[in-house]
Amino acid sequence: MAKIYFEKLTRLMTDLELEKQVDVQLEVKHFFSGAALYANEVICISWSPMGLAFKLPESEVVELISCGKARPLRYFTKGHVKKGYVMFENPDMENNSQWEEYFLKAIDQVT
Repeated sequence: MAKIYFEKLTRLMTDLELEKQVDVQLEVKHFFSGAALYANEVICISWSPMGLAFKLPESEVVELISCGKARPLRYFTKGHVKKGYVMFENPDMENNSQWEEYFLKAIDQVT
């Protein structure tokens, strides 16, 4: 199953041409039952059966969760909430560019 998310994350990263927009090393790796994007060897984005998760500024995390656009990130159903992250369940991939802002912010958060 992780292969599916590895391919989806790699494809989205390529479609958004992220490597042309940032001056950091980006690498997609297998992560639990999904995949994660690392910027300079620090995880900033993950995609798994739970959803697509981003490390964002805390104020934005609170805003996205409080308005119902995203949920707190938990890697496991009964696991603890991963602070500083939001998760989008069932992300709409029809318009990839909507994710570009979150990708860039997540990369910026860890570099």
